[in-house]
Amino acid sequence: MVASRSPAQAYAESRERVARPRLAEFAGILPFELDPFQRDACAALEDGHGVLVCAPTGAGKTVVGEFAVHLALAEGTKCFYTTPIKALSNQKYADLVARYGPAQVGLLTGDTAVNGNAPVVVMTTEVLRNMLYADSPALAGLGYVVMDEVHYLADRFRGAVWEEVILQLPAEVAVVGLSATVSNAEEFGDWLVAVRGDTAVVVDEHRPVPLWQHMMVNNRLFDLFAGEDTEGRLRVDPALIRHTEEVARTFAGWGDRGRGRAGRNGTGRNGRGGPRSGDRFRPPSRVTVIDRLDRDALLPAITFVFSRAGCEAAVTQCARSGLRLSTEDEVKRIREIVATRTAGLPEADLEVLGFWAWRDALERGIASHHAGMLPAFKETVEELFTLGLVKCVFATETLALGINMPARTVVLERLVKYNGEAHVELTPGEYTQLTGRAGRRGIDVEGHAVVIWQPGVDPTAVAGLASTRTYPLRSSFRPGYNMAVNLLDRLGAEQARELLEQSFAQFQADRSVVGVSKRIERNAEALRGYADAMNCHLGDFAEYAGLRRELTERERVISKGSAAARRAAVADSLTTLRPGDVIAVPTGRRAGLAVVLDPGLDHSGEPRPLVLTEDRWAGRLTSADFTGPVTPLGRMRLPKRVDHRVPRARRDLASSLRNTGIELPSGPGRRARAGMDAGVDAAESAELAALRRALRAHPCHGCDDREAHARWAERAARLEKETEQLRQKVRATTHSLARAFDRITALLSERGYLDRDTVTEHGAVLSRLWGESDLLAAECLRHGIWDGLNPPELAAVVSALVYESRRDDGAMPRVPTGPVANALDATVRLWSELESDERRHRVERTREPDFGFAWPVLRWARGQSLSAVLTAAEENGQELSAGDFVRWCRQVIDLLDQLAAVSGPKTSVGRAADQAVRELRRGVVGLATV
Repeated sequence: MVASRSPAQAYAESRERVARPRLAEFAGILPFELDPFQRDACAALEDGHGVLVCAPTGAGKTVVGEFAVHLALAEGTKCFYTTPIKALSNQKYADLVARYGPAQVGLLTGDTAVNGNAPVVVMTTEVLRNMLYADSPALAGLGYVVMDEVHYLADRFRGAVWEEVILQLPAEVAVVGLSATVSNAEEFGDWLVAVRGDTAVVVDEHRPVPLWQHMMVNNRLFDLFAGEDTEGRLRVDPALIRHTEEVARTFAGWGDRGRGRAGRNGTGRNGRGGPRSGDRFRPPSRVTVIDRLDRDALLPAITFVFSRAGCEAAVTQCARSGLRLSTEDEVKRIREIVATRTAGLPEADLEVLGFWAWRDALERGIASHHAGMLPAFKETVEELFTLGLVKCVFATETLALGINMPARTVVLERLVKYNGEAHVELTPGEYTQLTGRAGRRGIDVEGHAVVIWQPGVDPTAVAGLASTRTYPLRSSFRPGYNMAVNLLDRLGAEQARELLEQSFAQFQADRSVVGVSKRIERNAEALRGYADAMNCHLGDFAEYAGLRRELTERERVISKGSAAARRAAVADSLTTLRPGDVIAVPTGRRAGLAVVLDPGLDHSGEPRPLVLTEDRWAGRLTSADFTGPVTPLGRMRLPKRVDHRVPRARRDLASSLRNTGIELPSGPGRRARAGMDAGVDAAESAELAALRRALRAHPCHGCDDREAHARWAERAARLEKETEQLRQKVRATTHSLARAFDRITALLSERGYLDRDTVTEHGAVLSRLWGESDLLAAECLRHGIWDGLNPPELAAVVSALVYESRRDDGAMPRVPTGPVANALDATVRLWSELESDERRHRVERTREPDFGFAWPVLRWARGQSLSAVLTAAEENGQELSAGDFVRWCRQVIDLLDQLAAVSGPKTSVGRAADQAVRELRRGVVGLATV
């Protein structure tokens, strides 16, 4: 039954049809009513404004992007719909083809080109950036650019691309930015107004599907919040707090060494059926969690695990338990979709891909989702989950980045993740991004987020994560080599600097300076007040205070110099020690006699003698253990071989030391220090005496209020020092990107890529190389170190510029011998020279080449099977999943494509690169679409 409209509503709709016919037309073809924020954003777009839309995950932001497509088709202009990742581009392409037909929509993702001349083209943002630098003819007639997930400009590695596009799009193109909710949307909008002109900012923090927060303790599910307090703030459920405290007390010995073992029956419970005090707490198993969610009708669910291995282990655990979430009819549909999606997989590769176990889990309604999966597997999981055929997915956080896979419930097993360097707690923004997947619009009345409790998890802290709404968007924009030569070639030096000054990064930096400048003004006013307070009727007290500070500073410097001289003298004396010398350790726990076992000069030249003391302690000493130069007190004979790690050897040697008859001198430290102090007195006498005379002769020295004035002078000096630091911060921040650009261009000029501000022949090659190691790749081409390599060898060598090992364990990977090894050595030598120049010019340094993928890609390019390649990698101690192998192969192919394009078919590198691409693009690699 359709609710009747009021006369006022009917009149408003009639006026909108007249004022905005395109919006009325678009709204009429949608199967749902537009939300107010969607209508406002679309209205602004039809009125000729650019638009920035910030709304929660699942709120329907993409409707505004789709309206831009509708406007372009209606007006006879073009619309480019850009996304940060290929998977999202593929998904959006399928959506638009379903609505407008294949003739109207194209797809460009670097390795995929479908109908690129269509009026609507979906593409990755990098593709559009490359078009702009190349002045592509495809830009003609462009009316709208949709930038989906525009908050990606904060991404450390790829964020600069978004700003490059926004800054360089023609002024007549309307930009539609779609972003997750950020707390500084207005700031971002102000920047868009500054660089793009009139831009409407539409912010909506309302979730169309309400989200309920829960915590699971053992197998009990609690609400996280229990209404609001008197000030309107969400209140943590008291029953949850009481229960977690009780459980924590019961398992008070959790984690203690030697405790926490299960009882004889394996349950770890006492005779009354409860846990024994001191038993180790075990969170509910994944099967228990899924069973509970199933009973409460909270499936489908996504469980975030933050570990690829953890995701796979979870699926295995559920499958082995016999868990089954699908009906017989659903199993049939799952098998049909799996067969269609994986039809191109070679039969010989199915076993090594773990196909059968993967399909069995899918038929049970269970799956994993992570970056290490084969692309075909990952896409199948996405389709089955979207169709409701898979009910439970264990995923890493990559699923939260744009893929349209909403669920009824999101489960967080832990609130800590590994960020590549350390285990860190989730931020409120990350928590919101992950739990934002819960609640399917048009399907669920509400969504649910469940945190699994374990000791150390504080419900109040979790409530803080769930209720915090400050997620600022910070620019990661910075100039790079490729960007520099392209900007210079396209705009010239002056305009290139101006464009960098217009970036969001500089916009934010300059805004941060505003507050600092105000502090400088306040400090200047305070300093004027201090000057009045220390005014002296006898003379210039500021001058007198300066003399006092100079005297104090000089005393400090001389004292510091004497300490440094003392340390140097000690270090020099330690270098003369020989095995068998008996010395005195003057202070500390090891004070007394000691015999030198090994002089111990390490690689840095710092002496660290290994000694044995009278009380049998053996270890190394440093200069810090001595107050003055060390002089041997005597010598003793040592056995030919002394193993200080053996207690008996230490005992016998300590006894021999005590029997030498050598005695400690009286006050060795005092005598050493006295000698040093004499040197200090001599060094300071003339200069310090002159300063003291000048101080006593100053008129202000005789002022009765001298010390009161001096206190004001000290405050003024501290404030002046702070103010100067603030001034330096302003100088460093203002024009910071332009200065970084100048340092980069200086290095490029020095290496022959620029001639003053003109791009040279080598610079033109660099302008067409995209990637983290763009300049290194250009240097390798320029110096011909890859010339003469056959296609598999070239693939192996260039892999070092794109591959990055997941773990840095310090082990050197095996490298193919012969031409590959020689070319890799030459590549590393070039990198070392480049890195030295980068250090000198103070620019961000190029990552060191990583040889870890050279063998796998060489074997694959030579035609070996996937099984052989992955087995060989495993035998070499390398973690390489099938999905990772495909992903790295695609990146190698991408760089080879670039090399083939810039080198041309007449060069050996160009021909080898082109052939290598064809040899790599087979089997599972040829099937990859993301």
